[in-house]
Amino acid sequence: MGPLSLPASGSVYADANVFIYTVEKVNPYNTLLDTFWRDVQSAHTSVLTSELSALEVLVRPIREGNAILEAAFRAVLFASPDVQMLPVTISVLERAAQLRATTNLKTPDAIHAATALEHGCTLFVTNDATFRRVPGLPVTMLGDLLTP
Repeated sequence: MGPLSLPASGSVYADANVFIYTVEKVNPYNTLLDTFWRDVQSAHTSVLTSELSALEVLVRPIREGNAILEAAFRAVLFASPDVQMLPVTISVLERAAQLRATTNLKTPDAIHAATALEHGCTLFVTNDATFRRVPGLPVTMLGDLLTP
């Protein structure tokens, strides 16, 4: 398993699946992400994500009435000093529309990609290969780090 290394400079963007894998301790990603979050804390850096991530991660715990899981997601997204939530702005939506038109990404993915691009992120962490279609988006796939 390779490490998930922080960039020497620039911002790190986390797709919603990073938060799902972290909070729910999903194998085989939990060890990789535990190390990643320790590195984030040690480097005193923030991981950026769109406010859209809140919608994506909260649906299942709310639907299932799982207040403990819902609270855990809320703590990571809304109260962690390591996570910075970015708004879905008009410029993000315009860029997302362009990305949908040129790469055929789904709307939520286009919003995540546009947010990362708008904020000049130098690392985009996900486990969704569709993001590789986005020109200029520095995608790191968690699954790729697990293969020897």
